[in-house]
Amino acid sequence: MSKKGLIIINLGSPESYSVKDVKIYLREFLMDEKVIDVPPIIRSILVKGFIIPFRAKNSAEAYKTVWTDKGSPLKVITQEFSELVQKQLDMPVAVAMRYGQPTPAMALADLEKKAGGPLDEILLAPMYPHYAMSSTETAVDHVKDYIVANRKNVKLRILKPFYNEPAYITSLADSIRPYLEQQNFDAYLFSYHGLPIRHLKKADTTGKHCYMSGDCCELKSVAWETCYKHQVKETTRLVTEKLQLDKSKVVLTFQSRLEGDKWVQPYTDKYLEESPKQGVKKLLVLCPAFVADCLETLEEINVRGKESFLENGGELLVNAPCMNTSPTWVNTFVAYCTEHEGKYAALWN
Repeated sequence: MSKKGLIIINLGSPESYSVKDVKIYLREFLMDEKVIDVPPIIRSILVKGFIIPFRAKNSAEAYKTVWTDKGSPLKVITQEFSELVQKQLDMPVAVAMRYGQPTPAMALADLEKKAGGPLDEILLAPMYPHYAMSSTETAVDHVKDYIVANRKNVKLRILKPFYNEPAYITSLADSIRPYLEQQNFDAYLFSYHGLPIRHLKKADTTGKHCYMSGDCCELKSVAWETCYKHQVKETTRLVTEKLQLDKSKVVLTFQSRLEGDKWVQPYTDKYLEESPKQGVKKLLVLCPAFVADCLETLEEINVRGKESFLENGGELLVNAPCMNTSPTWVNTFVAYCTEHEGKYAALWN
C-alpha cells in the first residue's frame, strides 16, 4: 500500500508579540506578491518604508491582547485541531504555516518521521473555505513548491475551497446555533476578511465577469470557482437557510482592509459604528472566513469592534467563536481526508 500523509496549511503568526518578531512576520507577510500585488520596488517601499514602521507597534499590542500561555491562538488551535484529526486518521498529519513556523520543510520532515520514511502521496489542506490568491493560492503554492522541488515522485492532492459543501455548512451552523438560543438579536453580521477589488478581478478566469455588472455574483459563471465575493455570499445564504435566520436581519460585511486602495464593500468597521444609530442594539457577529480564531476575530472584532459598537450606542455584541476544534468540524474534515478518492473526491484537485 502507498504511504500517505496530510499537511494542514494555515496563515501563520509571529513567534511572539514583541515588536521585533511582529516586524519579521509582517515583512514576510506583506512582501508576498500575492498579498500586495504591485511591482517589487513599490511593494518594498510601501512595506519597509511606511507600513511596518507605522503598524508594527500597534500590531504587537494587538497580538499581546489575544496571546495565550501556549502562544498564538491561530497556531495553538490549528495544532490542537491537527492532533484531533490525527487520532482518526491512519496517515500521519503535520501542520505548515504560510508565514513563520512551522515551515513546509518542517512539516514534511514531521510527516516522514511519523511515516518512517518517504511518502508516495501527500494531501494538502488549506484552512480557507473560500478562494483568494492572498490566502488559498499563496499558502498552497508555498508548500507545494517546496515539496515538488524536494520530493520529485510524491503525488499531491489539494483540498479545494469548501464554502458550499453541505457537511461544512452543517458544521458551521452547529457552531453558531448555541448563540442564537441565548439572546434575541437585532441583526446577524457575517463579517468576512476583505480583499482589494483588483484581487477579485485578477481571479476572474474569464476576464469578463467580475464587477462587470451590479449582480455579477448572482449570474452563474465559471468565474465563481475563484470568486471570493460570490463564495462568501453563498456561505452566508446557505448558513442563513440552515439556521432559518430572519433574512431581513442578515448583514454581510468585510473587515481588515488596508487604506489607500479600493476594497470590497460594505466595511465591517463602518457598520459597527453606524448600525446602533439605525436601531441595532443587540448584534451577533460571525466570521466564517476563518475556521480558527485569530487576531482578526479575537482582537479586531471582539475588542476594537465591540468597543466601537458600544461607544456608538450598541448594547450587546456577541462574537461567536470560529469552529476551531468542535467535534462536528473535526469529523467533517476527517471525512474529507478519508474519502478523498471516494465520496469527497470532487473536493480534491
